[in-house]
Amino acid sequence: MNARTHLSEVAWLAIILAVLAWSWVGAYDPGVWVMEVLPVFIAVPVLAFTRSRFPLTPLVYALILVHAIILMVGGHYTYARVPLGFWLQEWFDFSRNHYDRIGHLAQGFIPAMVAREILLRQTPLQPGGWLFTLVTSVALAISAVYEFIEWWAALALGAGADEFLATQGDPFDTQADMLMATLGAMLAQALLARWHDRQLARLRPR
Repeated sequence: MNARTHLSEVAWLAIILAVLAWSWVGAYDPGVWVMEVLPVFIAVPVLAFTRSRFPLTPLVYALILVHAIILMVGGHYTYARVPLGFWLQEWFDFSRNHYDRIGHLAQGFIPAMVAREILLRQTPLQPGGWLFTLVTSVALAISAVYEFIEWWAALALGAGADEFLATQGDPFDTQADMLMATLGAMLAQALLARWHDRQLARLRPR
């Protein structure tokens, strides 16, 4: 590992920890914060454990960082109260705070690139239609599992799950969330595939 790589890893972790600390201090609802930020607590140790055996491309690490920040911001305010969502609501005359839609777009966008990397490095798949379809399907499956978690949280917590669900009265919130994840997965591949392929080509065979 060269000094530049080590420095980038330290900076990555420092940003995660700094935003995590900010997110926790003064969080609107500590219980919701735990549920929203839990993926970060799972992902960081997994990435640390696999760093030497299966290092990911810089692009994917950067995307994971962005996703973590989105989650931590949502955890701090709760998704229905994030200021960015209110600004968008005012600028575009939306009927509600759409920060959760950004979160679900990222929920398709970032996991799609992680899945793409794993499939290209660990299976015989090559860039093309089948890879695009499978990656999109994986992202949609992840989105569906998250909706199951929201459903179970609603059953377990009753009215207390409103802040976590952030449906804001939308009866089609689940369908809209899954649509955003699907669009995110497709958009990620359309925009980043070539950049991703170049970074994959620079990785040493594992």
